[in-house]
Amino acid sequence: MKYVNGLGDVRPGDIAEAGGKAVGLGGLIQAGLPAPPGFVLTTDAYTAFVTDNNLGQAIQELAAALPSQATTEDYEHASALIRTLFSKGAMPSDIEAGLKDAYELLGGGNTAVSVRSSATAEDLASASFAGQQETYLNVRGMQALAKAVIDCWASLWTARAMSYRAREGVLPDQVRLAVVVQQMVEAEAAGVMFTANPANGRRDQTAISAAWGLGEAVVSGAVTTDDLTVDTATGKVLSRQTADKELMTVPTAEGTAEQKVAEARRRAPVLDDTAAAELAGFGRRIADHFGAPQDIEWARADGQFFLLQSRPVTALPEPAADVPTEWPVPYPKGLYFRASIVEQMPEPLSPLFADLIDGSVSRSISALMNDALGQHSLREGDVRFPTVNGYAYYYYRTWPMLRMTARTVPAMRALFRGTAHMGMAGWRDYSHPRYERTIKDWSAKPPSGLPGAELLAGVQALLDAGTVYYTAVQSVIPMADMSELSFRGFYRTVRRDGDPPAQDFLLGFDSEPIRAEKSLYDLAGWARSDPSLVTALVEQPTAELARCLRTGSAPAGVDDALWQEWRITFQEHLALYGHAVYNLDFATPVPADDPTAQLETVKFYLRAQGTDPHERQRLLTERRESLTREMASRLGPRRRALFFRLLKWAQETAPLREDALADVGLAWPLLRRMLLELGRRLVSSGVIGSADDVFWLRFQELHSAVEFGLADVGAGVSLAGASRPVRAAAVEERRMLWRGQSKASAPQMLPQKAWMEKAFGSMMPAGPQHQAGDVIKGAAASSGRVTAPARVVRGPEDFGRMQPGEVLVARMTTPAWTPLFAMASAVVTDVGGPLSHSSIVAREYGIPAVLGTGVATQRLAGGQKVRVDGDAGTVTIERTAQPAGG
Repeated sequence: MKYVNGLGDVRPGDIAEAGGKAVGLGGLIQAGLPAPPGFVLTTDAYTAFVTDNNLGQAIQELAAALPSQATTEDYEHASALIRTLFSKGAMPSDIEAGLKDAYELLGGGNTAVSVRSSATAEDLASASFAGQQETYLNVRGMQALAKAVIDCWASLWTARAMSYRAREGVLPDQVRLAVVVQQMVEAEAAGVMFTANPANGRRDQTAISAAWGLGEAVVSGAVTTDDLTVDTATGKVLSRQTADKELMTVPTAEGTAEQKVAEARRRAPVLDDTAAAELAGFGRRIADHFGAPQDIEWARADGQFFLLQSRPVTALPEPAADVPTEWPVPYPKGLYFRASIVEQMPEPLSPLFADLIDGSVSRSISALMNDALGQHSLREGDVRFPTVNGYAYYYYRTWPMLRMTARTVPAMRALFRGTAHMGMAGWRDYSHPRYERTIKDWSAKPPSGLPGAELLAGVQALLDAGTVYYTAVQSVIPMADMSELSFRGFYRTVRRDGDPPAQDFLLGFDSEPIRAEKSLYDLAGWARSDPSLVTALVEQPTAELARCLRTGSAPAGVDDALWQEWRITFQEHLALYGHAVYNLDFATPVPADDPTAQLETVKFYLRAQGTDPHERQRLLTERRESLTREMASRLGPRRRALFFRLLKWAQETAPLREDALADVGLAWPLLRRMLLELGRRLVSSGVIGSADDVFWLRFQELHSAVEFGLADVGAGVSLAGASRPVRAAAVEERRMLWRGQSKASAPQMLPQKAWMEKAFGSMMPAGPQHQAGDVIKGAAASSGRVTAPARVVRGPEDFGRMQPGEVLVARMTTPAWTPLFAMASAVVTDVGGPLSHSSIVAREYGIPAVLGTGVATQRLAGGQKVRVDGDAGTVTIERTAQPAGG
């Protein structure tokens, strides 16, 4: 059996015999890149050593005997025993002969070499096992080489390697080790290069770390490095941080040692711009060769670069542009606010939504104000809905804004008087039915059969209908708020010590979010009728269950007829509640498109982790009615009459407010189907790469494609055939820009002036964004105190990470977020107040809420323990807790 192969002979399919490191080096050599010559002892050599020395059973017994919750000491003890077994073993004679022959070919019996592990589970794109085994540098002579190889084999069983594999689910009998031997590069400088920037995921940037001396200390983090970012295409150095490099690793007669860097070189850059560009050029060639971003170790000697290894970069984030720090406004001489409908847009907007919503909101807000204050109260351009760094803002010209502020009282009177389509009656009798009729009319036209122009017209019509509907909702919200404030104000005048808070009189009513929650609870109850269905719903991955719902195929172990029956019931739920939006941007799927969050809630109830919402509502209703009778019995006739009148007003309007908000996205499932139909056609025409790229087109681009006939059924015109879709680069650039923008904290008001904060700060839905210290302040929205780990949830993609008992931390919540309240011990938001959706639902669940902090999602990390005081409106960071991921 051949135990030794030259690195140049190793191919990508040899991973099981040569390991990841050798495959990477083989690729470098085959691409003509400057990698030092060397060879690999295959995994068969490792197996032969273990077999000949009768180590297999002992290794497996020691490794497999570790408890499921093994401590560091457990791993250290097992490792020491296993490595002792290796040290007492003898290398088989045929392996030793092959090793000696290969070593001689490198230049003689005393050539300095490096000896590195090449594990079969290492250097793969799916996981990074790098650094778990040992490396030996400056090894000279056959005796020293044989010992280094055996030590390298033994390092497969270091404590850190075993614990790492256990966390990754790799069993002890699944690993073997190859060993790479390379001619040593006595480097004057060395380091690491990533062909994509690991900080922001940018594939067009190369990140380089560099230090004096050998590279092993750089890889292990033992020395401080210079850090450079290079534009991959041009070789231009974009950023440079030159470190004070106090120590370096150098070769010695015994191996390697650390020594101090000469004073003149400590603060000198290791690589000048020319050398950095040359190295980045090698990186570009390597990434192109492997077809994926690479993590590369390099060395430099006598002015020449050598590439010591290359492996795929793991856990690379999606590319993101720089986080914006300046907030330039598009229109001068005006005021910008993130309030009202903007509360439903917590993230940067997708380009298509931003273009379409601007005119739609401007028209609807002008109609609202003209209806309330008289025609021509606002002129064209007085109100706009632009974006700044992707975030939506209301823009008002200064003087019209001041005029509207001065006329707030007349406007409120107009809303309370009611009009044909405003106020509670207008919403119920006109605005909501009109919205439903528009959706019904367009639902009668299957998107797949419509020409592109009609699809685009339908998108605009439905979005306009939704915006007009939201304008009507904006006339309902202040009335609901006023009713609760009026009742609270009166209740304070009659409340005695020990009486419950006013909110207890307003709980236990039905609303759309509560009905949706009860529907999911009932779906879980339905499933309990069959054990196989329960098992499948609880144990199958949620993504697989969503696929089964979409395709109709039953999960493994579930009777097909039973699954179809439950599936139809679940689809009925989505037909009623699947339009609830997580945010208004139609680029974000709604539950009707992606029911993952709803399935997670069903699982939650099936695990018996939640309370029965029907019973909770019954108990709240009984308490409310008892409190009402008790209060009425002690009031005089006049106060009792006023009490009941104000209470009835608040109890009627609060649930209607939630119903109105929950139906804002009623058109969104159909609207998204229309846009995705356009997207599929543009994929066929070669305009974009995937259907959902349509959301990242500008409106004018989509309009032009439709006009050109590229979005028609069976379009004869096509741009397909190019090397990539014609708008692919633009879409990628916009997605990258969006990711950078999404990490910013958008100011509530622009310009950022002290007078703006003083004049309008108290009216804004979020608090100041410059809070420091361990106490974050917000609005006290639901009483109670809880100390628990935080869970930052940025959208539906994070819902599955929420664990029962955690504090839900979000930018804001909409009715679609209600299922998470059943799991949460408390709620904290950036945006919102005592009368917002988050507050109302938190009270229904009896959990504390602190809202409108402005900074919670920026300041808190997942797993970080916090103390939420819903009475004081504070969130205190417990510094003894250790963050455990986002």
